[in-house]
Amino acid sequence: QVQLVESGGGLVQPGGSLILSCAASGITFSIYDMGWYRLAPGNQREQVATITRTGLRNYVDSVKGRFTISRDNAKNKVYLQMNSLKPEDTAVYYCNGQLGSVAYWGQGTQVTVSS
Repeated sequence: QVQLVESGGGLVQPGGSLILSCAASGITFSIYDMGWYRLAPGNQREQVATITRTGLRNYVDSVKGRFTISRDNAKNKVYLQMNSLKPEDTAVYYCNGQLGSVAYWGQGTQVTVSS
């Protein structure tokens, strides 16, 4: 059974930081491209950051310089370090694992940026 389990969300003040983690099981983690997506009320799902199985990273423009995606293949985990958080970063963040046309999703973790 494939599972992607996110953790690390919460409430943070503007300018603060959070680290999201996603633990994967049931897949050969190292061959999957991994990513973080977010969904805010009234918006479409947005790709935030991705990291390929070879370690290539890509970010949406709005988070460049503030967010960092990383992976630890030994622990089957992917991370999203989020710094200088803004209220517009408020959303449910989802972990994604992709191998060709096969995609798996986590249940999501809420990130709220508010004073």
